[in-house]
Amino acid sequence: MRVLLAFFSALLFFGCNTNETTSDKKTERSTLALYLQNKAPLKENPYLELPLGAIKPKAWLEDQLQRMANGMTGNLDSIYGDVVGKRNGWLGGDGDGWERGPYWIDGLLPLAYILNDEKLKEKVRPWVEWTLNNQAENGYLGPVPFKGKPVYEPGLQRGNRMDWWPKMVMLKILQQYYNATEDKRVITALTKYFKYQLQELPKRPLDYLSFWGNRRGGDNLQVVYWFYNITGDKFLLDLGKIIQEQTFPWTEVFLNTENNNDPSNPWYYGQMKRYPFDTTEIENLTISKIGGIHTVNLAQGIKEPVVAYQADLNQDHLKAVKKAFADIKKYHGQPQGMYGGDEPLHGNNPVQGIEFCAISEEMFSLETMLKITGDMEFADQLERITYNALPTQASDDYMSRQYFQAANQIELSDKLGTSFESNNHQHTDFVYGTTTGYPCCTTNMHQSWPKFVQNLFYATKNGGIAALQYAPSEVTMKVANGVLLQMEEKTGYPFRETVHFKMKLSKEAFFPFHLRIPEWAKTPSILINGREVKFSVENQIVVLERKWNNGDEITLKLPMELKISTWYQFTKTVERGPLVYSLKIDHRLAEKNRGDHFGTFTEVYPKTNWNMALLNTVIENPSENIKIVEKNWTHEVYPWNIENAPIQLELNGVQVDNWKAVNGVAVIPGFWGAPARPKDKLAPIVLIPYGCTTLRITEFPVYSVKN
Repeated sequence: MRVLLAFFSALLFFGCNTNETTSDKKTERSTLALYLQNKAPLKENPYLELPLGAIKPKAWLEDQLQRMANGMTGNLDSIYGDVVGKRNGWLGGDGDGWERGPYWIDGLLPLAYILNDEKLKEKVRPWVEWTLNNQAENGYLGPVPFKGKPVYEPGLQRGNRMDWWPKMVMLKILQQYYNATEDKRVITALTKYFKYQLQELPKRPLDYLSFWGNRRGGDNLQVVYWFYNITGDKFLLDLGKIIQEQTFPWTEVFLNTENNNDPSNPWYYGQMKRYPFDTTEIENLTISKIGGIHTVNLAQGIKEPVVAYQADLNQDHLKAVKKAFADIKKYHGQPQGMYGGDEPLHGNNPVQGIEFCAISEEMFSLETMLKITGDMEFADQLERITYNALPTQASDDYMSRQYFQAANQIELSDKLGTSFESNNHQHTDFVYGTTTGYPCCTTNMHQSWPKFVQNLFYATKNGGIAALQYAPSEVTMKVANGVLLQMEEKTGYPFRETVHFKMKLSKEAFFPFHLRIPEWAKTPSILINGREVKFSVENQIVVLERKWNNGDEITLKLPMELKISTWYQFTKTVERGPLVYSLKIDHRLAEKNRGDHFGTFTEVYPKTNWNMALLNTVIENPSENIKIVEKNWTHEVYPWNIENAPIQLELNGVQVDNWKAVNGVAVIPGFWGAPARPKDKLAPIVLIPYGCTTLRITEFPVYSVKN
């Protein structure tokens, strides 16, 4: 049967006859009609999203998604059933009725359709069906509100069922479901819901029951504009204006002048006011402020100005987002692409944690902004986060996760107290568990990898294809005037320098192929069918526009050079290409259960020295003093752990005896300018990719050595 199916698929793909039939001509359409583009008056977008499931992961990336399917993503209903089980309000139950159920489905649904896994689709279906089949007459979507205040049950979020915020997550789910299935019921349901919002928001604004919807209104706005492109209903543009007016003024805040983190400034997170805002407080709020902004709100809100830009074309929105990223790095940045944000922004000390939710949401924000602007700075940032921060925060089997990770972490135990939330979460923020720290990340971690896969390729606005992130994968799409293209991408990226593409075309066609040249890649080269070609790079994009034939092959080479970057208190980090490198620290695991609601969790302790510094001679000339060692690795093998790391850097370092742990934390030494270290403290050290580590030093002090 499978052989027959493959045979008929081949006939359909390549055609049984070289002559076009009348039917072929009738169905042939421009790519602009095939893939959803913004309708006027919205701004035309340079890159167009493909249907969910059109892009398939291969090799290690497919393994990554399969681990999710076998782990928490595919089994959260049994692992965390008290919250996302049958009692959940989004299934009609009387239990949890807020964000955590939709959070899970927002990652499970794309995973199910990308893997084409019927078992996972069956887990998604009840959530979508209940939502579509139980819409109120007035258009309200979501859990049925209680008549009175519900009885509190530990671990459940039963109240605020009419809060606008959790509905925004379900809107994202329905958007993805429609992209995968074109189920017309979604059109009916969203039309009713958005008319309901148009009527209700003037009376009950986004922050009516909580400030979360106000901070995250960009998620709502994004789906409204997507839906306008499908239906063309003008009332959606009016609704968009209302949502924009009621959403936190991210553009204004991002453009505010930096302050000096005056300790007397109020911690804004504790003084949130309902809309309309106190303009004096907004004027004083900046990215630079310690504790000023909740970091998951920031990760989600950073896309809102760009989403709004589609309608009003206000250039300040784009300037604001650019400034925001620069300020985040300056005041709170860490080398893996994230920032000190243990719920509120908390500075750039490398022992400060960053929440898993913030990683997932910032990835989605970057993917959103990239499609709208075509700005490759967003693609570079997405690459840095995905290939450094993302892999390390979940266990290999995807059955546990850290709530917070940090650039420098040399012990993960329940005695760590560096985070703002340490007392609230009883010091469980950094250990690996299922609900340690806070359980939002248990449900929100799942959208990260599947949505990254969904954004590996795009259609271009003029009938071409764009590869803006690199990973082993395959895409099936239409180019030119409806010509079917299947593109296979074979690569060991981000650990290797070469990316190889091969085309299967139903017939020859003229169309552009966009390739991103990362900011760090200074000497790229491109071969077509084995012959090197000349090209120009504009805004980090190479456009290969030509007549393509079935079987054409394109090879992109991105030589990776060693680079030293500077971070907190002049610490140094070693980078190469898209990867940040960290000290390889062997570790041991210890399970613990304290008999409280956090359950069993895993602590991690070092087995080898962590208090190592880099040498100034290495920093001054890394290419001469760092040896690059590529390990034997087939691209199918899961790479993201200390055992399988496909590449390592070997160099000399120096042990710093007076760099001591404080309650398990590698506090940066306060003795800069200390005398040179004796030669007997020299020691060979090994660095491996950040994403392959569990314990690590990423930001190193630097010392010289006595002769």
